[in-house]
Amino acid sequence: MSACSVNRRRILSLWLPRLPIDRIKRKLSPASAAQAENSKIVSSDAARDTAGALPLPLAGEGWGGGAAASRTLEMTQTYPSVVVAKQHNAILIHSLDDLAVQAGLSIGLPLANARAICPELTVFDADEVADRKTLEDIADWCDRFTPLVALDLPYGLYLDITGCAHLFGGERALLQIVSGALSRRGFAVSAAIASTAICARTLTRQTSGKIVAEGEEAEAVASLPVSALGAGDAITAGLRRAGLKAIGDVASRGRYEITARFGAPFTALLQQALGQGDAPISPRKPLPDYIVEKRFPEPVATDTVIAMNLSALAGMLVTAMDRQGKGARRLEASFFRTDGAVRTISVDTGRPVTKPEMIDRLFRERLDALNDPLDPGFGFDLIRLSASRTEIVVQQQRDLDANVHDNDELSALIDRIAARIGGKRVVVHLPEDTHIPERAVLSVPAQHHLAAAAQAAWPERIEGEPPLRPLRLFDKPEPIKVPFATVPDGPPHQFTWRRVTHAVVRVEGPERIAMEWWKQNGDGPTRDYFRIEDEAGLRFWIFRDGFYESEPVDEEGEPAPVRWFVHGLFA
Repeated sequence: MSACSVNRRRILSLWLPRLPIDRIKRKLSPASAAQAENSKIVSSDAARDTAGALPLPLAGEGWGGGAAASRTLEMTQTYPSVVVAKQHNAILIHSLDDLAVQAGLSIGLPLANARAICPELTVFDADEVADRKTLEDIADWCDRFTPLVALDLPYGLYLDITGCAHLFGGERALLQIVSGALSRRGFAVSAAIASTAICARTLTRQTSGKIVAEGEEAEAVASLPVSALGAGDAITAGLRRAGLKAIGDVASRGRYEITARFGAPFTALLQQALGQGDAPISPRKPLPDYIVEKRFPEPVATDTVIAMNLSALAGMLVTAMDRQGKGARRLEASFFRTDGAVRTISVDTGRPVTKPEMIDRLFRERLDALNDPLDPGFGFDLIRLSASRTEIVVQQQRDLDANVHDNDELSALIDRIAARIGGKRVVVHLPEDTHIPERAVLSVPAQHHLAAAAQAAWPERIEGEPPLRPLRLFDKPEPIKVPFATVPDGPPHQFTWRRVTHAVVRVEGPERIAMEWWKQNGDGPTRDYFRIEDEAGLRFWIFRDGFYESEPVDEEGEPAPVRWFVHGLFA
């Protein structure tokens, strides 16, 4: 189906206030995680059952184990646990669990004071990188509900569920599926739905499960404290000193008064919370041009069934694109496992693809060449195929023009090779308008520059003359030792390269090449190139950096010796 938008915008906001401590406890509890993988939701809706039973593994963290992990887990279940971070040269509480809250601890309390209040305190160090990775894993899992998922750092997410809530039984059912699945995985979660992202976010800071109809945003947030807006401690303190403790109190004042005292950004934030203004969210991934997907009441795990469904999705995708005369240039297949892991595989094409069998073949090549095989685990309950980049298909004469058929076959061959070994490894060369040897040829991916390579104009070789450039040109010139040479600009009589001494018997040159002075780094020394043949018949392309009579200097202004390099080898 083609990606489209609906006028009535709805945003689902998720907030995980205890993500750091919840992540650590999940990591220390392999038994509970394994037990949760087999849990199911009792529901009459099969799709709802499948979507809600995901355990959301913490990718890349491991599950711990052993006696030490068991003792730590026992302590976290018995004693209050906190996560601490160093802020302003003090170690403060960054996150805490329910037992720590019951003991009278709070976020921002110094660790020394917390230990005085609760001596039997389990302390963990904060890890912002791991917390961000966990939040992104949850965001990947949320892609099954909508392709528009945005991060609300540090511990929140936005889901644009406009036009897709009915696929999961409505907004209330979708909210329960998402928040229920996260809660079962050990995450404290607060969720709300509203027409603006800021309104939904404000509600999650004070309540959970709230669904606000369009036009009722101001009434829903009027009684909430001003701290729920997330405007910062300085603005929140200023509002309270002015006697404005609730959002409704602030909304009752004139807009110009609030703007003059707290600035235009806060006024815009307030208007969005009241539903009187809006700002778009920034999705983590761009919205694909076309998306088709298949949900399974029972997870699929066999390669045959997965390949069959992927082929069926390819046919649906081609049909949707053909209606608008388009073909796919970049395709992505996403596989959603029942344990929450998401694997995405992408392939690029040199020309717009309009045949399902070609899409099927490219993904077969890609799957067969994966270093990390596609592990279905307990099975996939959702497979999605999307065309993230498309182009209009230009019809060409194919009956009488043999070149068109040759180009199609070459492009298809390049696509298959690129799907197996990677697009960056299949290259073509394009000439560059420069006389610097190492910059005269540009290597670019063949999939995207095949037509340009076919039309490129290369310098023609002079009939009967030896080649001016070597067959093999080194990426980086290699230094050689020259004991003596004809001064001031003559060739060497012998040189040592890779511990082998070569006696020069024939020489052609010099060919003088100066650096491009009009470029930023064009202040290098002038090069004199020589085509040299040694006594064994080997032919080299060497050059000298600088002139003997010019007394070259280094970066520090000290005299520097003239250096020699070998840049290539002739056949």
